[in-house]
Amino acid sequence: MGIKGDKMTNDSVLNAALLVDKLSSLGVVTSKKMFGGHGIFYEGKMFGMVDSKGVAYFKADVTLKAEFASQGSKTHAKMPYTSIPEAIFNDLDQLQNWAKKAIQLIK
Repeated sequence: MGIKGDKMTNDSVLNAALLVDKLSSLGVVTSKKMFGGHGIFYEGKMFGMVDSKGVAYFKADVTLKAEFASQGSKTHAKMPYTSIPEAIFNDLDQLQNWAKKAIQLIK
């Protein structure tokens, strides 16, 4: 999730907690410290992450990557995840819609 040896920042901790809180109405959404960041899980399956610097990502296939990129998202360098732009992160309806699409990939 992060660069090997990177230390988890306070932004990572705060954004992981905030993401879980914002998505709690979707069901059982939890976070777990992993690889210098946090994995974000829906019913025990990982669909998102927050890296060691605090950047939040959702799982994305080719179709979702293109859709999300059109709204400013960037693909993670090593994993099949795409970043959540600040405008989306701060808009609860859009954030939840993106999360639902990512969750469909793990079902």
